[in-house]
Amino acid sequence: MCCFFLQISNPKKLMAFTTSILAEKKNKILFILGATGTGKTKLSINLGTRYPAEIINSDKIQVYKGLHIVTNKVPESERCSIPHHLLGIIDDPEYDFTMNDFCKNVLESIDLIIGNGRLPIIVGGSNSYIKKLVEEPTIAFLSKYDCFFIWVDVSLPTLFQYVGKRVDEMVESGMVDEIREYYAPGADNSKGIRRAIGVPELDSFFQIEKKNDIDDAQKEKILAEAIRKTKQNTCILVQNQLLKIKNMAQILGSMVYKIDSTEVFEALL
Repeated sequence: MCCFFLQISNPKKLMAFTTSILAEKKNKILFILGATGTGKTKLSINLGTRYPAEIINSDKIQVYKGLHIVTNKVPESERCSIPHHLLGIIDDPEYDFTMNDFCKNVLESIDLIIGNGRLPIIVGGSNSYIKKLVEEPTIAFLSKYDCFFIWVDVSLPTLFQYVGKRVDEMVESGMVDEIREYYAPGADNSKGIRRAIGVPELDSFFQIEKKNDIDDAQKEKILAEAIRKTKQNTCILVQNQLLKIKNMAQILGSMVYKIDSTEVFEALL
């Protein structure tokens, strides 16, 4: 878990940032960007084992408690004893965790981490929330901190294959049973943790699961279609995330450092 190989096009640029973490008193913030499934979390933990750091989650779904498989939260056993912030902090599954909530919590976590003499590493896939944090005039984030953004990229054909495989692995790990515990007839799947991909897609299956007038073969067919939609919507999410990252990278310019991990993921398929 703590070993994550990456193809780095310009290692000197990354080295200049990481080796100066302890050498300078200026407060530094490291962001790790990337679409779903690109290995952002593994990279953050890898870096967190090399430097005195704490990790701040920037995934708007992972802030909720529960649905560990669906939301792909990193297990406690794989965190390498690195403190994590904003991970599973919201009890109410329907609470609307807004961008303002995110900014407030992140700023509080940053103050705490810097007070501990450590590097804040912000990692997650909710790029709109990150954009709000770094562009909000009242926060003036980029002028207050020395920021560096690592963008972990994987070619779309390879990433699509990988996330499809990951959904299959999530199903094998108990994703359907996990979502079943959260199922509530008529619940609004556009709010809170129920927005997580997999929850709305399986809604139709849970509606008919216990109906006696539908045979098992038909139920299996409906379940298979729900899983297919989960994969499809994950790929759509990946495309949307990538578009936002590209737009953000154009604005941030030289602060963004792109890493191509395609070869790593091709080896996993």
